[in-house]
Amino acid sequence: MKVLLLGELVGRCGTGVIKNALKNFNAENGVEFTIAGGECITGGFGLGFQNAQSLLHMGIDVLTMGEKAFYKPDMVESIDKRDRILRPANFPESTPGRGIRQFRVGERRVCVINMLGMMGFSNPHLNNPFLIADSVVGRARSETPFVIFIFHAQATAEKKAMGRLLDGRVSVVAGLHTKAQTADSCILPGGTAYITDLGRCGSTMSVGGFDPENEIRKYRTSIPVRSRESFESPQMQGLLVELDEQSGFAVSVREIRLPVEVGVPD
Repeated sequence: MKVLLLGELVGRCGTGVIKNALKNFNAENGVEFTIAGGECITGGFGLGFQNAQSLLHMGIDVLTMGEKAFYKPDMVESIDKRDRILRPANFPESTPGRGIRQFRVGERRVCVINMLGMMGFSNPHLNNPFLIADSVVGRARSETPFVIFIFHAQATAEKKAMGRLLDGRVSVVAGLHTKAQTADSCILPGGTAYITDLGRCGSTMSVGGFDPENEIRKYRTSIPVRSRESFESPQMQGLLVELDEQSGFAVSVREIRLPVEVGVPD
């Protein structure tokens, strides 16, 4: 089975990348299941419900969220009804939505687990992902060999540690959040596909998908101003993983950095 894991979708440029490239890429490469980071699509400030619906219709099977999961009020109200949008599983139990779900891919079941890291985030009620990963992954693995772990974390060391903790126990550990694709994709000794950060779908000649001049001005003045989307040099970035049909472990991994033409909106 081939699975495509995409980096953070950033703004309207990210939407354009998915619209113009995803279906053709998946058809040409035999991709059966696609996961993407969705929390920066609405101008870098969360995921609105209508944006989510559009992305899911464009061929994305699952959208994962991080610390910005509920920046948009309509997501708070609607996430319980949308099983293809996953907030972090280590949010408090009373938080709307779920962070772990199984999905049908042909005759197979694929479990996607989404968690938020601890370093660099201010949520004081976050459950330690390293303490709950064992039981969560154990339950998932008892039901299907195809277990994909998305780790939305800031620190490289934290993501590396999670990869080694789960090696040989899940199909994939893929990091998100920095929007800068790392060049360390591999198959770990136990058979788990790994990458520290999937990168982004959107402008690459930018600062995290946003206009560089505006971002520089914020650093130089310490005055918070709204980021402006960039449309320069769009790419679709991520990781293409082939999984063994019996064991669920990785057979091959390939980093994706696909240039995509996206017009600038009027």
